[in-house]
Amino acid sequence: MIITVPFITDNGVAQRMLSVSVCICAYNEADNIEQTIRSVYSQRTDGFEIADVIVVSSGSTDGTDNIVRDLMQTFQSLRLIRQETRMGKNSAVNEFLDGKRAPISVLLNADNILRDETTLASLISPLCDERVGIVGGHPVPTNDPKTLMGFVAHLMWAKHHRSSMMRPQIGELVAFRDVDIRLPTDMQSDEAIMKMELEKRGYISVYAPDAVILNRGPETASDFIKQRTRVIVGEEFMRKKYGYYVPAQDTRLIMSANLSTIKDVGAHPFKISFAVMLNLVSKYRARAHIRTEGTDMSVWKRVESTKDVRGRSK
Repeated sequence: MIITVPFITDNGVAQRMLSVSVCICAYNEADNIEQTIRSVYSQRTDGFEIADVIVVSSGSTDGTDNIVRDLMQTFQSLRLIRQETRMGKNSAVNEFLDGKRAPISVLLNADNILRDETTLASLISPLCDERVGIVGGHPVPTNDPKTLMGFVAHLMWAKHHRSSMMRPQIGELVAFRDVDIRLPTDMQSDEAIMKMELEKRGYISVYAPDAVILNRGPETASDFIKQRTRVIVGEEFMRKKYGYYVPAQDTRLIMSANLSTIKDVGAHPFKISFAVMLNLVSKYRARAHIRTEGTDMSVWKRVESTKDVRGRSK
């Protein structure tokens, strides 16, 4: 479902002011953390206020924490929560939820950037509707679509966008109401768990296509498989533990999204076949992990080629 609720009514009268807390999850993000923080503080806040921005640094050893501390001198509402060891994103999100100031929470990763100054407003405005519990943003990769792996990244996120237009998928950039939900720390799928729990409480989920967050897709096939395997494992454990199917597991939904996705990225048979092959390998790896390990994993190895969101190394 897509709901757009402007902060300012047609007669110019402001609606109820929303107060939000922003969480930035980081692990060794010294190359990215400053631009991510600055992208938050560059937002136009007509109709809402940012009560605080909290960086949860989970076991960082590369100077991430010092960069945040330096920026705290410039941005008075910026705070740092340091976890001495890396404990996984769900643990980091719980730390944020226990320490934040506002009833509306926004989650993003330290290797993502809000595209422009209106991104947060587009993300948050649907929450003016009391029926809405969680809103997902629109991830757009910064990879060069002319390269093979760049095309794969754009194909995957275009499919995510098209399927979300029909049934919201929540990930990369999220805003939600805090109704005292805390995440299990022995598994991943933070956004999907939050979506499931809010829907159980009668709230609806919304996709905000204008709330664009810039990310970086994997630049190598091995990194793609590593990242995609992790995602599929998380989805499978959502199904096994909770009986909850995420939109990506709805075959009819994905098939419906495929045609419009190809219109978006172009008909390139070899590149599309390559993407399909990578996804099949990832599914095989995920099933092998589930069969041999029998558990989800809360902490995964970094996918290094996704960390250069601006393509500075090119």
